[in-house]
Amino acid sequence: MPVTAPQPTAQPAPAPQPAVQSAEQPVVNWTLQILRDGQLIDTFDGTTTVGQARTDTHHKVVSHDVGCKDQPAGSIDLQRTITVSPLRANPTESILAIEAQETLEGDVAPQTPEGCKLPPTPRQVHASHPGLVVPAGQWVNWPIIDKNPTLLYRVRASLAPPSQQP
Repeated sequence: MPVTAPQPTAQPAPAPQPAVQSAEQPVVNWTLQILRDGQLIDTFDGTTTVGQARTDTHHKVVSHDVGCKDQPAGSIDLQRTITVSPLRANPTESILAIEAQETLEGDVAPQTPEGCKLPPTPRQVHASHPGLVVPAGQWVNWPIIDKNPTLLYRVRASLAPPSQQP
C-alpha cells in the first residue's frame, strides 16, 4: 500500500504587508501656500501617509519684451518643486518635513547702458525644514526670504478623516 504525505490544511492567505503597514500609519491632509510680498502666488495640497513623501512641481512660463524696440524675447520657466513628508501626526498636531526648490524672478528689470530693457534675472531658492510643527487645522508661517522679495510659506495640516485612511 503506497504511503501518502499528509495534505496541508487550507489557510487564508496572509494580508499583503504594505496594506498592513499603511493601515497603522495615520494619513495627513495638508496645504502649503506660497506668498510673495504678501500676495498668494501658488498653492500645493495633498493627502500623504506618515512616513511617505509627496513631491509636486508647478511651472509658470514667463517672457518679457527686451531690447530697445521692446521685442518679445526668450521665455523662462519659473519652476517650483515642493516635497512634503509627514513625520508624525495625531489629532492635535502634525510634524512635516518640507523640501522646496524654486526659481524666482527678480522684481527689477535691468537695462543696458543705452537704456534698452533686459529681462529680470532669475534666482534659485532652496529651503528645507526638518520638522515643521503644525497644530491641527491652524496656519503656520515659514519665512523663506526676508526681503527683495519677501517669500513666505504658509502651511496647514490635520489628520485625514477615516474615509481617507487606507
